[in-house]
Amino acid sequence: MPLTPLDIHNKEFSRRLRGYDEDEVNEFLDQIIKDYEALIRENKELQSQMQSMSEKLGHFSNIEETLSKTIIVAQEAADEVKSNAKKEAQLIIKEAEKNADRIINESLAKSRKIALETEELKKQASIYRTRFKTLIEAQLEMLHQDSWDSLESSPTLISKD
Repeated sequence: MPLTPLDIHNKEFSRRLRGYDEDEVNEFLDQIIKDYEALIRENKELQSQMQSMSEKLGHFSNIEETLSKTIIVAQEAADEVKSNAKKEAQLIIKEAEKNADRIINESLAKSRKIALETEELKKQASIYRTRFKTLIEAQLEMLHQDSWDSLESSPTLISKD
């Protein structure tokens, strides 16, 4: 067990002949007691400070651990958001490609339909032209026939009623 200032104060030395000066020894012991008490107080203060610092260190260690976990969670969340954004972008691109393909296919179908209708109209115009030409030629042929000449030369009968 450590020595206390009281132990030093109560210490009795045996007396001998030609021993030390008792007053000097007592003064020296008093000085030792004061210094020892100061060291004990300083030691208690240092232990108290050490305990306080240890508590603060524990607190800051908890904060550090919490921050580390928070950073990890935030990083994971950011990675998840990034991954979801990539997936969504890929879906948007696929949807846009589908729409583009559909629009192109519809446009090609309309273009083919218009081309077929144009060809049909050209055929019908050609047929109409041919028939009209045939009709005109037939009418001209009738006009050139001799029967018109005989009609022109025959007397007209006008009835007067």
